[in-house]
Amino acid sequence: MGSCSSNVKNVPNAQKLVQETGFSSSHLLRLYERFESLDRENRGHLRKEDFQAVRELSMNPVGDRIIGSFFSPGQETVDFPSFVQVLAHFRHTENDRIRDGAQKEPANSTARRLKFVFQLYDQDRDGKISRAELLQVLREMLGMQVTEEQLQSIAERAIQEANQEANQDKDDAISFDEFRKSMEKVNIDHKMSIRFLE
Repeated sequence: MGSCSSNVKNVPNAQKLVQETGFSSSHLLRLYERFESLDRENRGHLRKEDFQAVRELSMNPVGDRIIGSFFSPGQETVDFPSFVQVLAHFRHTENDRIRDGAQKEPANSTARRLKFVFQLYDQDRDGKISRAELLQVLREMLGMQVTEEQLQSIAERAIQEANQEANQDKDDAISFDEFRKSMEKVNIDHKMSIRFLE
């Protein structure tokens, strides 16, 4: 797999992936070439270590969470179709094709993007972002820039605001519905679009 292909016909299940992800054939080919370059041992799949070789991910404070999003629980490798399906969350929405009612919602829809981001925080997959999970992300992102007391305050305020915005329960966690409602003012389509295919 390590040598670059120059024809989309060399991409396994190319037509199906184009339909499922919304990537064009040329974008899919470029992603396949990137996948092959990360697969230095020509195994046909990627491991977490392969992703960690990407400088931008290794330097990102939440890089481990991003890398983890490519892997289902218990899974240690990622094949090309799974790789592309995760990246489809970051595809620009202006490239969306009109779909009929029989097609499932695209990965880069606002709802699917929000679910993807929510799962980056909800590490135990219990359907809520607990105070501990929120604090863990804040620590990863802010590091030593703020005190523990400031982190606690930020987490407390975030949970209170999410609960108030959604008019939901006043528990010590953020449900997906609360998260979704608190993100209504954020242009998630813009924030989660990567021009890695330009």
